[in-house]
Amino acid sequence: MDMTVSVWGAISALIIAIVLILKRVPPAYGMVAGALIGGLIGGVNITNTVTLMMEGAQDIISAVLRIMAAGVLAGVLIESGAASSIAKTIVKKLGEKRALLALALATTILTAVGVFVDVAVITVSPIALAIAKRANLSKTAILLAMIGGGKAGNIMSPNPNAIAAADAFKVPLTSVMVAGVIPAVFGLVITYILAKKLANKGSFVESKEIEMKDNAKAPIFITALVAPIVTIILLALRPFFGINIDPMIALPIGGIVGAIAMRKSKYINAYAISGLNKMSGVAIMLLGTGTLAGIIANSELKDVVTQALSASGLPPYLLAPASGIFMSAATASTTAGTAVASTVFSSTILGLGVSAVAGAAMVQAGATVLDHLPHGSFFHSTAGSVNMNMKERLKLMPYESLIGLTLAIVSTLIFGVFKLFG
Repeated sequence: MDMTVSVWGAISALIIAIVLILKRVPPAYGMVAGALIGGLIGGVNITNTVTLMMEGAQDIISAVLRIMAAGVLAGVLIESGAASSIAKTIVKKLGEKRALLALALATTILTAVGVFVDVAVITVSPIALAIAKRANLSKTAILLAMIGGGKAGNIMSPNPNAIAAADAFKVPLTSVMVAGVIPAVFGLVITYILAKKLANKGSFVESKEIEMKDNAKAPIFITALVAPIVTIILLALRPFFGINIDPMIALPIGGIVGAIAMRKSKYINAYAISGLNKMSGVAIMLLGTGTLAGIIANSELKDVVTQALSASGLPPYLLAPASGIFMSAATASTTAGTAVASTVFSSTILGLGVSAVAGAAMVQAGATVLDHLPHGSFFHSTAGSVNMNMKERLKLMPYESLIGLTLAIVSTLIFGVFKLFG
């Protein structure tokens, strides 16, 4: 029995998933429904369609397990006040004159050490609103600074997107994280330049919007850094000493050691529960992306895309960032976009002579270009963090795309054009 989905079937799967997500259907259900209907439209019977969906979901299980383990680290950083302590220290040290740089850098560091981008923005936003009021900065400027910083930090972090890329390309997580460092620096610079240009454009913060939480029990900066430092050291043992500590072990250990260092060991279970709750939505969404990836991976679409790229005369390595861009646009998520693009196109990208680390890096960077579209939760959660209306939030999208495009271009220059570290 033929189990190859037609091009139209694969495209239908994506369109149906997007429409359902726009209709506020949970992304996981939207992608499952899209995969099922797309498989049937693509000429595969219902039994084989379900088989392809199951196989796609199975391919993502290892990444899901590692993401669940990352919940311990995320829970410790967020619930203990460590993330807030790190952000406030950075902003305080740089001062109000460099407020936009401080906000961008704070969200960069928070996402780089394992906090989700939207959570990092929400964590920093109370500080940002207070500073914006004193320094007379627009909401547009402070939100772009936080989002751009978050995008930069996200491509060099142990976050779900990096885990998904590392897993699909079968490379160490630390390699993917290091591959994002140089593009992240360029992204941070562009973020600051754009945010400065928008400093007086858009609405401004009102006094009633400022709400600073009492941080009397927040840990000091040094102990707040213990959890991410321990995690990074454990992950770095493989490339430096050949000792393989899987992220499924390194991430929770880093969180536990961090909680102990902050003298909050009695709250470890509570932090783990909170972190698991935060990760469960991502894990479930990824299972949905797995079903969609199963349909697309077994369709003629990837062959058509590859042939079109060859016929255009463009370099074959462009498939990596292009697939990340395309899939992030479809899912409005860095994580889902990276996961689908990596799962579907990794074998093709490797077959074109691109190294595994280079492929993972370029796919992930590409997935930051359009991950902020309105059918995703990131668009709405970031708008809510600074009380921004829909019209103003929409105007911010071209600047976000420009920052993501910077990350993708620099990553492609490094790993595709010059092959410096591939």
